[in-house]
Amino acid sequence: MLNQGNISRHADVWNNCLRVIENIIDPQKFETWFKPIVPVDFKDNTLLVEVPSDFFREYIEEAFLDVLKSTLKRVIGADARLLYQVRPVASGQAMVLPASEVNAPMNKAVSIDTYHPSENPGPFVFPGLKKLVINPRLNPVFNFSNLIEGECNKMGITAGISISDRPGKTPFNPLFIFGGPGLGKTHLAQAIGIEVTRKCPELVVLYLTGSEFKTQYMNATSVHNKLADFLAFYMRIDVLIVDDIQDLSSTGAQHAFFNIFNHLHQNGKQLIFTSDRAPVDLQNFEQRLLSRFKWGLSVQLTQPDYSTRLSMLRARCLREGVSIPDNVLEFLASKIKSNFRELEGVLISLIAHATLAHREISLDLAEQVTGSLVTEQQSNISIDTVQDTVCEYFNITHEQMISPCRKRQIVQARQIAMYLSRTLIPNCSLSTIGAEIGGKDHATVLHACTTVTDLMSTDRTFRQYVSDIQKMLVPVDR
Repeated sequence: MLNQGNISRHADVWNNCLRVIENIIDPQKFETWFKPIVPVDFKDNTLLVEVPSDFFREYIEEAFLDVLKSTLKRVIGADARLLYQVRPVASGQAMVLPASEVNAPMNKAVSIDTYHPSENPGPFVFPGLKKLVINPRLNPVFNFSNLIEGECNKMGITAGISISDRPGKTPFNPLFIFGGPGLGKTHLAQAIGIEVTRKCPELVVLYLTGSEFKTQYMNATSVHNKLADFLAFYMRIDVLIVDDIQDLSSTGAQHAFFNIFNHLHQNGKQLIFTSDRAPVDLQNFEQRLLSRFKWGLSVQLTQPDYSTRLSMLRARCLREGVSIPDNVLEFLASKIKSNFRELEGVLISLIAHATLAHREISLDLAEQVTGSLVTEQQSNISIDTVQDTVCEYFNITHEQMISPCRKRQIVQARQIAMYLSRTLIPNCSLSTIGAEIGGKDHATVLHACTTVTDLMSTDRTFRQYVSDIQKMLVPVDR
């Protein structure tokens, strides 16, 4: 055992530990899990080391806890303690574990006037409250540093950075971000909010979902005299971010939100919305609210291309502190094309499989994991492909398909083509489908999809038509 008085540097302690550990565990595991650890400080029998990620720390403690305990006791003494700090991905202060907290963005305290019951209150006050600290509800992980830029989101990121420099003072107000699931809408919206809290700490930022707003409104209206407080609260926000705005389907909630929108916009406050569809495709929304969604900039996030997917995988490996061969990452990037969320999920599953089974991350293991988690992509299907297949099945021409003909067979073929385009083609808007299939509007396409769904549930023959065509487009045995 070393005498603490003889220890001049933290590196000496850790190097002595490494010499012991190297003789105990497998050489490959030693290279993978102990060589990346960096000693940082040693004081009062406590050794502080830096590890690449929290995931790395968790694995070390799970797989080598007994080795660490015995080694530290042997090198330092019975009172030895080990602390970790996680190496930051970008510039900034590192997290120290245990007893660490992620530094989430916070708003300043908001001063609000109070009034006595005998006074005539103004419409925008909170009775009895002097200062209110509003939690922005932003996830610090969803920052611009962790957002991979590509052609799929370049415009959105550029607009977001511009907004974070001058919130409420750019032409991008409101900013309406739309696209399919897993494409980074929430990440981009929160990244803007996080950047605003950093650059403009005097502004009050708030993130919530459309469903949460609707629930809060219902709670406010069910409690006597709380609606005014509800409205006053939101009218105090400087940057309002509403995720999944399509869930704001309640008429009463929309009316309240309309008033909040008008107040914030007229006072130069920034509004940011995300949705799974374009403003023109939103259903059950008041037209006056829809028109306001179109005032600023609408940005569509699309499927990431191969290079962007590969960049995302490499960045996530850096965050997790793991090294994965390039051929494995290239395989994942070529296999999973739909969205970032599925790509990230498969990567984490691959790391977990390798960790728990104590296996090397290889191409074979990647093929096993993706085989059980990923469905074959349908990226080669286009609206033209769907139309050609439907025409072939019903023995009609493309001209008949897009003509105004109202014959039952033609109408059903056209409706099936619209339904399958909507079902099989990711991120294909109703307006795009309608424009390519006879120049129809989005309402006609929505009606066609509803009609096909209803007929499939009641007409066995019609259901077989749709099933046959779908099998032609997406064969079962691939």
